[in-house]
Amino acid sequence: MSARGTLRRRRFIGPAVSLSAAVALAATLSACSGDEPPRKAYTVPASLCGITVEPALVKAVLPGGDSLTSATQKPNGGTIRCNLYVDDKLVLSLAQAWWSEGKATAAVAPAYPGTKDGTMSEDERFIYSGQAGVGRTLPSCKASEHPEQDLYTTVETRDTGIDDPEAIEKLLVAYTKAVEGSAACG
Repeated sequence: MSARGTLRRRRFIGPAVSLSAAVALAATLSACSGDEPPRKAYTVPASLCGITVEPALVKAVLPGGDSLTSATQKPNGGTIRCNLYVDDKLVLSLAQAWWSEGKATAAVAPAYPGTKDGTMSEDERFIYSGQAGVGRTLPSCKASEHPEQDLYTTVETRDTGIDDPEAIEKLLVAYTKAVEGSAACG
């Protein structure tokens, strides 16, 4: 009976140890593979399409990947868009767009779907969500090519899984101030 009791005990202990080892292994593998964000192996330049922005602010809203490239796009006479690509996939768009003078940021924001249900800044110059934002430059930002218009900036992530309102707000404010200090504001 004692040999048989020991055998039973071994059977009970054996699978329990195996189950514990399997759970520990699964936890270790999931910690290694899914909890860490993908590595950002690229370097963000200080100037994006001619506008100087702190690279860390840009990198905070980009996904992981190996390479970063940018391209300027001018879809119409009043918009300049700087598209950023990680591993050849469009991931972020920074833009400057002229709108009719006197429009409120809240009136411009619906043209950018990612700002829906966004947070408005106290001064009502910025509206942002975890994926996008719209900012209005200072009234002193004028250009002879765009009389009676105000310059707005936008930051839009593109299907990257980024959802970070604080990072979007910081980038949007910095980008807007950089645009205000650039040739775009005459």
